[in-house]
Amino acid sequence: MTSRGGETFGIARAVSEIDELLTRPLPEAGPTAYEWLPVTQEWTLIKGRGFLIAPLWESDSFTGLYGSEWDEASEAGEANLAALADALDDRWGPHRQAGMRVPMMRKIANEPMPLLFRTLCDNDLLGDLSVWGPTGPSGRRPGAGPGPGPEGGRRWVGVSVSQCDGDAPMILTAAVTDQPLTELPG
Repeated sequence: MTSRGGETFGIARAVSEIDELLTRPLPEAGPTAYEWLPVTQEWTLIKGRGFLIAPLWESDSFTGLYGSEWDEASEAGEANLAALADALDDRWGPHRQAGMRVPMMRKIANEPMPLLFRTLCDNDLLGDLSVWGPTGPSGRRPGAGPGPGPEGGRRWVGVSVSQCDGDAPMILTAAVTDQPLTELPG
């Protein structure tokens, strides 16, 4: 799955990794590309025109979990997302939601949609996004001190937790983009 399997979730580490994503250059052109760990072939980053997607945490597999055990494991993933959203709310103010229902329906109907949403759908990253932005590449709110560095531009951040099927692990991801990250109209 991802390079995060077996790691314990940590808010400080997740926030730091989002900060690092905000400083990276975003691809201006070319096909969507994946970075993988060489031996295990677990993905570490997805890069596409104007965006980056990175795993922040991956749960254990849900195989063999039923009833209350399954519910507890699911709630742990949702709690990690909520804790991260609270930390980012403290930094950037209240987040907005960008639902993934419309992108899922567009994918099923093979209808066009922005590349970021297409890539999220293609990788079963279907959890609704908690979104902040615009921010500068440094992660600062616009107008909050020195402006962005030489990278320039504004960025939007979205985080979500997803599970592609009932036995699969939950994956907490961050997406950083240079395009406004808003819910697609239905």
